[in-house]
Parts: sequence; C-alpha cells; structure tokens
Amino acid sequence: MAKQGNELDLVEHVFASQDEIGESPRWDAGAQVIYWADIGAAGRAHSFKPVPGGGEHRAYDVGLPVTGWAVRESGGFVLATKKGLYFWDPATGAHRFINDPEAGKPTVRFNDGSADRVGRFWAGSTNEADQNLRDGSLYRLDPDDLSVHHMDSDLACSNGLGWSPDNRTMYLTGQFAWEIYAYDFDLASGTIANRRIFATIPREDGLPDGLTVDSEGGVWSAQWGGWRVTRYDPTGKIERIVRFPVPNPTSCVFGGKDLTELYVTTAWFLLSDEGRRAQPGSGDLWRVHTGIKGLPEPKFRG
Repeated sequence: MAKQGNELDLVEHVFASQDEIGESPRWDAGAQVIYWADIGAAGRAHSFKPVPGGGEHRAYDVGLPVTGWAVRESGGFVLATKKGLYFWDPATGAHRFINDPEAGKPTVRFNDGSADRVGRFWAGSTNEADQNLRDGSLYRLDPDDLSVHHMDSDLACSNGLGWSPDNRTMYLTGQFAWEIYAYDFDLASGTIANRRIFATIPREDGLPDGLTVDSEGGVWSAQWGGWRVTRYDPTGKIERIVRFPVPNPTSCVFGGKDLTELYVTTAWFLLSDEGRRAQPGSGDLWRVHTGIKGLPEPKFRG
C-alpha cells in the first residue's frame, strides 16, 4: 500500500519566491545552490544557497522566455526557451543562440529540458495554442558540435525528464496525455527506443509535471492541481504520496549535502484571488525531507 500524508516526510517552506509558474529546479552539488526559473514571467530566474536558519537568494533577469535549462560545466546555463535553444551567462547577461528546430511552427515552443549523465541536453516542445494536441517533440542537443537531433514526436506537451540509476531507462512526462513514459536508453549513443506507458495519472490526482529519479530508481512526479508529489517504484506502482499545502507543485530535484532533500517548485498561475489568499505559499520553493538519497544533477558538457 502506498504511504500517504506526511507521516514519514516533512514538507518545509523554504523561500517565498511567489513565482507565477516556478519550474525546472536544478541542484548544483559543487556550489550547494539550487537554481529555478519562473516560466510564467518574462525570463525571471532564481538561485538559493541554503544556510542554517535561511539562505542566500539572488534573482536574475534572463532576458529570454526560459522554459527549461541545465547548468553548463563551463559556466552559465543552456536554455530551452520559447524562442529556441540558447546559452546564457548570468554573470554578464550575454545570450548565444544555438538552434530552433521548431521555428517554422509559430504556436509550438520548447518546454522543459534536462541534461543526461554524459552531458547531452534533452528538451521537449508543446503546442502553446492547445497543449492537448500531440504536436510536441523531443530533441537532443549534443555538446561536442551543438547538433540538434529529433528523438520523438506525438507528445501532448513534453515535460519532465529523468534517467534511471543504471542509465538504461529514460522517463518523460506527456503532460496533457496524463501519462509518464519510459524508454529504453543507450547512454553511449544517446538513443531511445520502445516508448511505453510507465504510469497513467487519474485526473483527480493532478496533472503530471516535472519529475526526478532517486538512487533507488524511484520516480518522483510533481502533480499540478493534485496538491501532491507522487513517488513511483521502478515498476510504475505508487510507493508514496507526499501531500502539499499548495495545489500546484510543478517540478522537483534532490539537493542538500547528502542529496536527501527534495526541493519542489510551485505555481500560483490560474488561482483566483481568493485561492491565492487561501494558499499564500503558492509559487514558493518547498523542501521535503525524504530519507531517500537522490542522484547528482548532471550538467551540460558543452
């Protein structure tokens, strides 16, 4: 039976960022800093370094409508944006355009993105005019030559990405299909095959959004409108449900010195004024003390 409630998991309010749509949290283990973006605003991003009793916060104007990202090994970030793929240096504010394989489709734009464990960047797309349409695709950006490869299509809003501890399975959220997919994954070649449904989310449980994978192979899915983050075991069975005091968890990543703290971004988008007053922590950064060790967040090697 799945564990429910917070009898084993402490949900803690971390920082009042008040993001319209907080997304794409990335933990930099070397710097002990979490980064995340507000994809509902015009390119706002955050960094937060936890310290005893609080933390050190910085806000950034990215200058692009960022929707997903990864930290670069060489410094800065690789971005998925509504205008294509870019590099961004927060120290200087400089951007460098890479590619936009969806440029010929005016209503299709990039959504979430993550780096795999050899430093490639994966990013998916969605039809912004109607995200229920299966117009989304999945792309891979290679670090050596910055080539972009089309990897899959027929996605109703490509969203959260993650990889199993043994690198043999890749997970991808088909958000508006209410499904999480699993693929056979070849780490050396960066190829995927045999897409299948890993989990189907009942509508009353919330819309599946960002995800992450822990060291035991558990898949943690933030579920918009469900007031919850759900952990699935490697077979796709619900292992536990972490209840939240806000309705819209959006994504999650493991952080902290021992990688047992699950940081969760949230959103106030689509809440009424009354709803925002009733759930004032909507749009803030939260943390769950899981007792389960996560995996280091990969960086883009280019």
